[in-house]
Amino acid sequence: MSFQTFAWTRDNPAAAAAAVVALGGAATLIGAWIFQYGFGYPPCPLCLEQRIPYYVTIPLGAIVAIAATRAAPRQLVVGGLAVLALAMLIGAALAVYHAGIEWKWWAGPQDCSGPLDPLGSGNLLGRLQSINIVRCDEAPWRFLGLSLAGYNALISVALAAAAAWGIVATSRRT
Repeated sequence: MSFQTFAWTRDNPAAAAAAVVALGGAATLIGAWIFQYGFGYPPCPLCLEQRIPYYVTIPLGAIVAIAATRAAPRQLVVGGLAVLALAMLIGAALAVYHAGIEWKWWAGPQDCSGPLDPLGSGNLLGRLQSINIVRCDEAPWRFLGLSLAGYNALISVALAAAAAWGIVATSRRT
């Protein structure tokens, strides 16, 4: 693969930035699903909330990238990139909040102890013993001192920076 393969990033920074956000967001979600379904780490309620910005930015990033390659109005493309950057900053804030709860810097929400399924009738003691509560204040996995929430914060900031770079680079073009 030659350097010329990536020349389009120089020619159309808005499309490149939007594509980075969409593809980076998709890779992050796939990674979360691998941890959830492949390695058996069920997400807590805050983990699930942290996925919402990705559900917004992946399709929006694809739309903005396509719009940028089809010569859409600059204001529309820059506005789309601004929404992408804002959504990723919100994702970063959610991730920092969750990481702070894991580090016991502040208390988490009441549902941090995990949702309870309807207990229904029958063997109540048996059902209570089989409930698997996923706590938001305990990191089940860490690498180099960071939990998944910590890595999500870093990824979200990086994707927000990519969108901001797209805004600046597009605004400088004539």
